[in-house]
Amino acid sequence: QVQLVESGGGSVQAGGSLRLSCTASGYTYYMAWFRQAPGKEREGVAVIDSGDRTHYADSVKGRFTISRDNVKNTIYLQMNSLKPEDTAMYYCAADNTWSLLWPNGRTNNWGQGTQVTVSS
Repeated sequence: QVQLVESGGGSVQAGGSLRLSCTASGYTYYMAWFRQAPGKEREGVAVIDSGDRTHYADSVKGRFTISRDNVKNTIYLQMNSLKPEDTAMYYCAADNTWSLLWPNGRTNNWGQGTQVTVSS
């Protein structure tokens, strides 16, 4: 099981930007960001594999960018043009099996989460 540690959350006004980071204790082929807002189900935000192939939720396409540093076992989520509806706890997850990670996050490998709050 891989350990995941997120950082970079915070509070920002609508239209602003934040960058999240997630460092894994070891190599994992697929890594992803999920989010969960109060009263809502967890949803996949973006996923990346070790070859830098990416997939995004429709709600963040064109605004968020996921990237990866395989040497550091770290992924990033650059979030631009943030909206109040982006407010959520953001979680990093990882797995070597695609179907366990995306889109439903059935993996057991999760970080502790980092809060993102966007005010209008």
